[in-house]
Amino acid sequence: MELMTQPQAPGLGRATLVDLLDRVLDRGLVINADIIISLAGVPLVGISLRAALADMETMVKYGLLKEWDQSIRARELRIRETLQPVVREEVLLERASLALPLRAYPEPAEGTQAQKVSGV
Repeated sequence: MELMTQPQAPGLGRATLVDLLDRVLDRGLVINADIIISLAGVPLVGISLRAALADMETMVKYGLLKEWDQSIRARELRIRETLQPVVREEVLLERASLALPLRAYPEPAEGTQAQKVSGV
């Protein structure tokens, strides 16, 4: 008995999880859900849920989290400007210490205490 398979259209192969995640982050995914929990026909709890999943560029493009993104970027810029002189000074000190030649301890001069002790 021979099994007949339907031919697949080109490009409709299996998508990997990475492909799916890339597409969701690139295009965005919005979930709206209204949940009502009731007992004997009496509504007890109502939940309204809205979730968005996308990368920051997509969210900003659609107007979501624009102020949050701007405030985070401004805060990060202030932190970098504050730390930049400190980091620059540390780098300069490190470079200066690497540029210094390594000095060996000087040889003791003749007739010093060290030679008298070792010569005994």
